[in-house]
Amino acid sequence: MLTKNQFVRSHGLGNDYIVMDPAVLSFKLTPQNIIRICNRNTGVGSDGILALEKSATSEAKLRIYNPDGSEAEKSGNGLRIFCKFLFEHGYTEKTFFEIETAGGKVQAQLHIMLGKAPTVTVEMGKATFDATIIPVSGFTGEVVERPLVIPTVNKEVKVTCVSVGNPHCVVFYDDIDLAEKDIHTLGTLLEHHPQFPNRSNVQFVKVNNEKEITIRIWERGAGYTLASGSSSCAAVSACVKTKRTGRDLTVHMPGGDLSIKVSEHFDLTMRGPVEEIATGTVTGELLEFLEKNAKA
Repeated sequence: MLTKNQFVRSHGLGNDYIVMDPAVLSFKLTPQNIIRICNRNTGVGSDGILALEKSATSEAKLRIYNPDGSEAEKSGNGLRIFCKFLFEHGYTEKTFFEIETAGGKVQAQLHIMLGKAPTVTVEMGKATFDATIIPVSGFTGEVVERPLVIPTVNKEVKVTCVSVGNPHCVVFYDDIDLAEKDIHTLGTLLEHHPQFPNRSNVQFVKVNNEKEITIRIWERGAGYTLASGSSSCAAVSACVKTKRTGRDLTVHMPGGDLSIKVSEHFDLTMRGPVEEIATGTVTGELLEFLEKNAKA
């Protein structure tokens, strides 16, 4: 288990997170402290923080913080990292268990090799396209291939919006002519679109064939991201909903590949790798800043 001010840094396909146990920290995970810790120049550096909390009903509760200090409901890569951490750092001896998140409870299966969990399968819950649940204002019913005007640039794109416990906006490459550099511009405009009251994660999807897709990701609160589990689930759900693919897909991302399955009722299963990078301790001037900003 972690000791005072210790952390573990891991990644899932290049999407890296810091895992912390607030019970052993001498500082609070305030938005300002989260921003500083995630900073790649003046902090530890990561795409977010995974905070362990006790759960009355599940093996553990996971709180997910974005590098801008905001909180996310769910993260597929974060969940796989967190489950590996729980097993390999002595918080559980189980290889199949439930995790509580703000985006709902999920079941996780660790695939053990030589006492480690290099691969994790997570039941990511059910996808919904309902505008009220996602949420998306200005629409009723399901938001599937609906036109959305971006007022800042007066551009219309066709979107499929979906929630997998957190909000996503999917745009297909065959609907727009998208250059790599435009992902940053269009991604941030869609994330902050006025019709997304909770902002949105954004996926740009190219269908390769019946069993494979390629995606680029603009993550809410984090920006351009090499890989994302929940984004992969959202993209696959949109592909199945619009009848572009089958229900068992490989998702290609700059960071690597994930396997996603969608049931007839849009229940989602994700399988993919996860790697630990390092264990460290917050010390020195960084620790002084974090303690001064908000003492535990």
